[in-house]
Amino acid sequence: MKSDLFSSDHMAQPAHAPGMTLQNAKSVKYAVNGEMFARQGAMIAYRGNLQFERKGQGVGGMLKRAMTGEGLPLMAVRGQGEAWFAHEAQNCFIVDVEPGDVLTVNGRNVLCFDATLSYEIKTVKGAGMTGGGLFNSVFTGSGRLGLICEGSPLVIPVSAQQPVFVDTDAVVGWTADLHTSLHRSQSIGSMIRGGSGEAVQLKLEGEGYVIVRPSEATPQKPQQH
Repeated sequence: MKSDLFSSDHMAQPAHAPGMTLQNAKSVKYAVNGEMFARQGAMIAYRGNLQFERKGQGVGGMLKRAMTGEGLPLMAVRGQGEAWFAHEAQNCFIVDVEPGDVLTVNGRNVLCFDATLSYEIKTVKGAGMTGGGLFNSVFTGSGRLGLICEGSPLVIPVSAQQPVFVDTDAVVGWTADLHTSLHRSQSIGSMIRGGSGEAVQLKLEGEGYVIVRPSEATPQKPQQH
């Protein structure tokens, strides 16, 4: 059988070392040798001797979905083998977190991560925030983190002289040394998203980077029963 479909661009190759790599722009390959974590429902294929287990529903077992405050359940993957992860054909990126790094990420943008990373749920400063970012996950330690983003993300430098204001529905995450607060503006309320009235943005100050996706919050799909 001959087709471009079977070219090396699409063909899965054996892993040369344990851990996370990009299979392509839309999926992450993880060579498991022990344990790793991923969002439930994100595994699209696997081979080898792997076991999948839902993590508990307590705070330690889920990331908060920032759009709604609902939990984003995680699963543990254990054993030896290879697994592929993706979510709604969103673009995938891998972040190497090193000791001393701190990355705050919106739960909806987390795909998978090494078991060597630590995370905790934190509330973004600014009570009453609607849309993305009320509950975010803070990753520390040493390891790799797989992220997803609708479209190509925009990474904006933030400096003490130039704070950045982002749509709360579009923010993906930001680096450690940034301080957040809510910024309300009536003057531009009618100019964003076709809305009117008061607009709310997340204000980031300090030195670092903020990651923004080029789309608004996606409406929740009806749950299947």
